[in-house]
Amino acid sequence: MSTPSRRLPHIDALKALAAQVIVLHHLVSYGPIARAAHEAMPWLAGAMHQYGRMAVQVFLVVGGYLSARGLSPHGKALQAGVAELLWRRYLRLVLPFLAALALTLGACTLIASSWPELVPVDITAGQLFAHALLLHDVLGYEALTVGAWYVAIDLQLFALLVGLLWLARRGWRHPSRLVVGPVLVAGMVMASAFVFNRQPGLDAYAPYFFVSYGIGALVHWLGLWQHRRAGLVLLAVALGAALALEWRDRLALASVTGLWLAWAQARHAAGRPLVPEAWGARLARASTPSYALFLLHFPVLLLTNALMVHLPGATPAVGLMLLAGTWLLANCLAVPFHRWVEAPAARLDPLAWLPRLRTA
Repeated sequence: MSTPSRRLPHIDALKALAAQVIVLHHLVSYGPIARAAHEAMPWLAGAMHQYGRMAVQVFLVVGGYLSARGLSPHGKALQAGVAELLWRRYLRLVLPFLAALALTLGACTLIASSWPELVPVDITAGQLFAHALLLHDVLGYEALTVGAWYVAIDLQLFALLVGLLWLARRGWRHPSRLVVGPVLVAGMVMASAFVFNRQPGLDAYAPYFFVSYGIGALVHWLGLWQHRRAGLVLLAVALGAALALEWRDRLALASVTGLWLAWAQARHAAGRPLVPEAWGARLARASTPSYALFLLHFPVLLLTNALMVHLPGATPAVGLMLLAGTWLLANCLAVPFHRWVEAPAARLDPLAWLPRLRTA
């Protein structure tokens, strides 16, 4: 499978920003450090607590864009085997996730006496196995770490996108099949926007979130189409109609993110990038360990909150210092975690000894 390797500074900027917002959201949502932040900066901490979680929508849009770009870089039909694609994606997600989960459970063991309300109790083998399969929400198990739901949904969304592109490849032999895949994805985006995303009980399943993920995928394909602007107008009108039917802040943010991404990508393709070339390298360094940061910041948060519990007479100012220290430490640790855990997992080729699955 041919995948474009050139960095996209606007994508790096979105990933880096969203990752930092999610970390800050969790820092003002759990433990005595969060209470100190709310006491010292009530408006700012309150806004980050209430709205910071919406940054996940940015990740979903970017994830859909990058997945479509990787699966169909030049608008061609799906080339690789479905089994290989899904297995690679699973390993790329689950191996770093399980490593971070082990660190989280280790941190929970250390803080059990000082912060028992956040320590999971009576963990079962079935619960651990469900996490390893990324089926914990579907099977009704309590998540053992924050963000576990997102890792599971990412795999489901990728599988749904691959399934739609596979259906287009298998069901249509005519050259028009090149547009069938994007049309099927657009149909699922509309079904999600008007039906599935309005059912909160479906939030453990891909169709609920596919509107955000699919927006990113459609932005990629529309960028390859000669009538890109007309397509974007149609997409914006359809999303506006879905919001008129039922307003959803998350969908509004995903829609704005998708349209901004389309504008930024058009500028980039025309040789007018949003940032100077020197900034691109900095954005890449900030963006590359974003998944590692997403996974790793929670065990760091647990340990620093436990430290604050044991500090006698800790003031809100001390809490803010610990918040800043937690943020800095998590960002520093994410770099080696990406290098030694996440990146090797992405390079694994477990199907080398099962070549038939490459075309399955």
